[in-house]
Amino acid sequence: MLFNPTRDEARMFLIESWRKRRAAELLTPLEDLVGQLIEKHPEFHTIFENADQNRDKDYLPEHGATNPFLHLMMHLTIEEQISIDQPVGIRAHFTRLTHKFESEHDAQHAMMECLSEMIWQAQRDGTPPNPAIYFSCMERQ
Repeated sequence: MLFNPTRDEARMFLIESWRKRRAAELLTPLEDLVGQLIEKHPEFHTIFENADQNRDKDYLPEHGATNPFLHLMMHLTIEEQISIDQPVGIRAHFTRLTHKFESEHDAQHAMMECLSEMIWQAQRDGTPPNPAIYFSCMERQ
């Protein structure tokens, strides 16, 4: 069975991972990865440190807000894709983009834009996500 958390469960996982990292508590490998990702996003630190005020907040793009929870979950998705090279060829795109941007983190941000485009098109068209769209976008990066 696949893990399919609710929005609240996913947000609480991120918040709790950050709390445990800051408290120097024992972390699972996934919690450690989340902590590392949040560490790389200082603009989100206060959001996670003030979880009670931010846990239920909506971050609407039309108001210019970046959703820190979605952003980090997309990082986790890309980390998983790279680790298992799924869709096949994603690791090669990551390697190429890392060299281009001279940063794994910046490469992931470029990939994130493409992942978002693929998901948006699938939702708009009512079709499954198409890796060809994902790869085509990354090739333009």
